[in-house]
Amino acid sequence: MDGLLCKSCNKAYPMNEPRWRCVCGGLLDVRFHAKFDLDMIVRRKPTMWRYRESLPIVNDANIVSFDEGMTPMIPFDIGPGTLHLKLEQLFTTGSYKDRGAAVLISKAKELGIARVVEDSSGNAGCAIAAYAAKAGIRCEILVPANTSPGKLAQILFYGAELHRIPGSREDTAKTALKAADSTYYASHSWNPFFFQGTKTFAYEVWEQMGFRAPDALLLPAGNGTLFIGSFIGFRELMEAGLIGKIPRHIAIQAENCAPLLKMFRDGLDTIPPIDAGETIAEGVAIAAPIRGKEILDIVRQTGGEVVAVDDGEVEKALFLLGRKGLYVEPTSALPIAAFLKYPAVRTGTVVAPLTGHGLKATEKMLKIAQKR
Repeated sequence: MDGLLCKSCNKAYPMNEPRWRCVCGGLLDVRFHAKFDLDMIVRRKPTMWRYRESLPIVNDANIVSFDEGMTPMIPFDIGPGTLHLKLEQLFTTGSYKDRGAAVLISKAKELGIARVVEDSSGNAGCAIAAYAAKAGIRCEILVPANTSPGKLAQILFYGAELHRIPGSREDTAKTALKAADSTYYASHSWNPFFFQGTKTFAYEVWEQMGFRAPDALLLPAGNGTLFIGSFIGFRELMEAGLIGKIPRHIAIQAENCAPLLKMFRDGLDTIPPIDAGETIAEGVAIAAPIRGKEILDIVRQTGGEVVAVDDGEVEKALFLLGRKGLYVEPTSALPIAAFLKYPAVRTGTVVAPLTGHGLKATEKMLKIAQKR
């Protein structure tokens, strides 16, 4: 039965209820039976909405879209192993977060919501602000005070109400949770409809690989929005009998902020407190990911692992990508750095996303470039 289900107490809610969290405070998942009609899929426009029967929007009139999706996937030769890069930096707002924003804001429009709030290290805020602007929904975005200026400019130009919050990324999240007491929370980590958008990453990889799954995925992981979405997508493909096995999901963290790595190595089921340091990979600088246990469950279920790379290794990967004509923000270079550092992750056919455009972080990228 379609609806929302609490991960903590198993309380169920109807899909058309404007709810982002259970009354018990628990996280919600979307329960939705995805369908795949291959003949219909291949005849449609090359966007993520070609998988229309797998997306939980009831009425097409509520879809908010810039014809996003079906980003290119290219082979990338950097030595041993078979690596394909999916160019997610080519989305309308410059990151893969458009996938989640497209479905979440479409559902918000369908529910008649007039105002949303979101907190973000930048990219999710840009995406939610852009889609809310197109939908005519008022939008409030909260970001850490040190967010890249390019992302701040984007959010402002989309007409969102922008608040820079002093302190850590977690301080920003706490402030947003307070605001969400009275405003629908369009959160990329709390709101389950965001993952219904990011799951289309898996569908596209499957189709672009000739309707088969790769052996492994190398995915940057902070709050895990692409990581969890990818798993949901491949799980639905397996449940539909279209693939035989879910690929290994390998989570990559920044060495200075790696709670998932500690959780994985120590066999924990809860996120441990860590002393988080600064990292140039701001997109994964999440000391306490709200869905941390879910991320680790996916790692373990798929035979994956959690690895970490340091800022120097990220910078090396950025230059390698640049010399091959690919300009991305630091977080996007995590999979390349991990592929170079860890031979074990190169087994079989591996796919990695380039999650955000380099123009998102111009000041930071210029400082890195000047080191060379």
